[in-house]
Amino acid sequence: MKDGTQLRLTNLEELVLSTNLFRNNTISSLEGLSSLKSLTLSDNDLQGSLDTKDGGRKLELTHLEELNLDFNHFNTSVFASLNKLSNLKSLSIRFNELKGSIDMKDYLLFCFIKQNLIETSSMNLFIKFSGWCDLRNLEVLDVSENALEGMLPHCFSNLTSLRELDISRNHFQIPLSFAPFANLSNLKALSINENKMVLEPSFYTSIPKFQLEVISLLKCITSQQLSRKVPTFLYYQYDLRYVDLSHNNLSGTVPTWLLENNTKLEDLILKGNSFTGPLSLSSALISNVSSIDLSENKLQGQIPTGICSTFPHLRRLFLSKNAFEGIIPLCLSGMKDLSFLDLSNNQLYGKVPEELITKGSLTILRLSNNNLSGNVVPVILSANRVPYLYLDGNNFSGEMTNVDVSTFEFPNSLSEIDLSNNELHGKLPRWIGNASFLQRLAMSNNGFEGSIPMEFCKLNRLEFLDLSQNNLSGSIPSCFNPPYIEHVHLHGNRLRGPLSLAFYNSSSIVTLDLRGNNLTGSIPKWIYTLSSLSVLLLKDNHFHGKVPVELCKLHSLSIIDLSQNMFSGPIPSCLGNLSLPMQRKKILEIGFYGPSIEEHETTLNFGMDSYYPDSYLEEVIEFTTKSGLFLYEGNILSYMTGIDLSCNNLTGHIPSELGNLSEIYSLNLSHNKLTGVIPSSFAKLHQIESLDLSYNNLSGEIPNQLVELNSLEVFSVAYNNLSGSIPEPKAQFGTFIENSYEGNPFLCGPILHKSCSKTDSPSTISTVSEDKGEDVVSLTIFVVLYINPYWRRAWFSLVGKCITTCRYSNVGNFLTYHIFKRCV
Repeated sequence: MKDGTQLRLTNLEELVLSTNLFRNNTISSLEGLSSLKSLTLSDNDLQGSLDTKDGGRKLELTHLEELNLDFNHFNTSVFASLNKLSNLKSLSIRFNELKGSIDMKDYLLFCFIKQNLIETSSMNLFIKFSGWCDLRNLEVLDVSENALEGMLPHCFSNLTSLRELDISRNHFQIPLSFAPFANLSNLKALSINENKMVLEPSFYTSIPKFQLEVISLLKCITSQQLSRKVPTFLYYQYDLRYVDLSHNNLSGTVPTWLLENNTKLEDLILKGNSFTGPLSLSSALISNVSSIDLSENKLQGQIPTGICSTFPHLRRLFLSKNAFEGIIPLCLSGMKDLSFLDLSNNQLYGKVPEELITKGSLTILRLSNNNLSGNVVPVILSANRVPYLYLDGNNFSGEMTNVDVSTFEFPNSLSEIDLSNNELHGKLPRWIGNASFLQRLAMSNNGFEGSIPMEFCKLNRLEFLDLSQNNLSGSIPSCFNPPYIEHVHLHGNRLRGPLSLAFYNSSSIVTLDLRGNNLTGSIPKWIYTLSSLSVLLLKDNHFHGKVPVELCKLHSLSIIDLSQNMFSGPIPSCLGNLSLPMQRKKILEIGFYGPSIEEHETTLNFGMDSYYPDSYLEEVIEFTTKSGLFLYEGNILSYMTGIDLSCNNLTGHIPSELGNLSEIYSLNLSHNKLTGVIPSSFAKLHQIESLDLSYNNLSGEIPNQLVELNSLEVFSVAYNNLSGSIPEPKAQFGTFIENSYEGNPFLCGPILHKSCSKTDSPSTISTVSEDKGEDVVSLTIFVVLYINPYWRRAWFSLVGKCITTCRYSNVGNFLTYHIFKRCV
């Protein structure tokens, strides 16, 4: 307290002081809380140790059992101040700055030392195990997500009070016999995800003393030398509620005996293994099972109809990415508790049973990538209770407009629907505009034609729209401006006209992908109103005019592709002021986030999200870099930054300010009319992996400072007017070959097989001669083509091959020396 007095709450047992700005001297005011058992100081500004600053006293809360120090700035010195907490049973110190080593002989410690944020990309917390075996009163231990390594000592079995243990995501070597855990009679929850299982020199046969309720062994058995069978100790478990053995390459038939031995089992996750054969189930009723995940295996045959009677209270069923065939079992429509059904990526055929939609209780139905067929409209219009419907990648065909919608009550509950990659055609159905609660709509890769219906402007809750790769024409409706829209994909159509007021003032939009259309006009100056825009893709259209400086006001912009248009004028120097943020949270938020899965009665959270996907409509971006087209999605997309202004008519110097884009990974300014020198400031592009300045009119020398770009993988300055010596062939520049520099007759260096001397320099005379030579060549070609129709056809065929990289030449006339030289 400010007056020096202490709090007198002598009977207080639980105190939460989280999410404040307390500093270490706060501890001195807690000493009077003699009965305190639980103290939470998470998310403050605490650091160093818990010693108070006024007198050096240590924290002396002798009855304290639980202490939470998460999200502070503590380092390993904090443990020296915990000596007198003799009754402490739970310490959580996640997301701090721990690194180095901790000798557990010196400190009474049982803790959640988890996921500490330090400067390096991996965790640097190493613990000496010599003191572990002395912590006989330890009940809960979580040291997951660090860099711990080595064998677990057999004396680990001395920790007989342990109830919950999480050592996931380390580098431990876990004996296949589980001998270190065998004597832990009180152990109820065990997670060893993403460690390494190893064989022991001696064979261990004792039956473990524990009866687990929760076991999670995700991604553990990776060695081909180990048995690919289910660990034998599980044969002796009869009280399991939650089992996760996913991604271990286990083989054989599905271990249904786990269900038969453990009558209280609720969640069985066997995803990502190599179980084969048909799915054989016991005829006995197993009433407690809530979730089954057998996806990503090699199961064959039909989905057994007995699955409905064996698991009458099943809520979630995942059978995706197997080889199931046949029709969808009709009995699934009678399962009153089934809310999540994923049968995607199999070989199912036939129609979707309407009863599955109308009579079931499904919230999420995913039938993607099968061979299902028929008319999809009745399925959609009957989905009164299915907010999330995924029918993409099938053989659904026909027109969606040839239906009497008056006989249906439109499903207002529909929130997300994916019809991509089918055989649908005709016009886009106007009745979709009645889906007032629709948030995400994907209908790409079909045969839809005609214009985008004006009724789509009524979708006020829309966040994600993908109509790409169809035959849509006409202009984008100027009324299309949903207030919550985040991702728009309209590429690969035949849309035309200017942007007019479409998307005007859409401050929520993150991705705008209009590539490969016939859009015209200039980029509107109101582009700056798209304040959340991260990805702008306008490639391969007919846009013209200047690149607007208003782009520089978009502080979230990370990927810009304006290539293959007719933009002219200079590159705005203010583009160098873009922050190119390394992470774009909005992109990662796309998709369905369903209700949380019930956690078992344990303190630790053992992989409860391992089988529940974040999204089935992921944001995917196509962007050209490193001389190829790449797809970016998920976390990779959140880190990608790039600018592509290639294949336009841009003029003037390259702004030196572009060197300020220190986080950029790809910069392509090729096939323009840029002049002047290559800015030496490009040496500051420390993250850049692809730099293409080819096919311009750049002059001067290549800055030797570019050799400092240690991440550079692709580099080209070909076909310019550069001169002098090429950069030293060291570091990344030792990997670039002659084609990175070709077409610059006055460049020299060993790679070009041309020594550098004072006589090898450009001159006005040679330039003029070359220009005259180009005129002669162009005139000769024109005369030949005019007279001889055979050569005329051959020439146009040659030009057609040349412009596959850039639709528009960087020179106005199609008869150019650059194109001719490049193709021959």
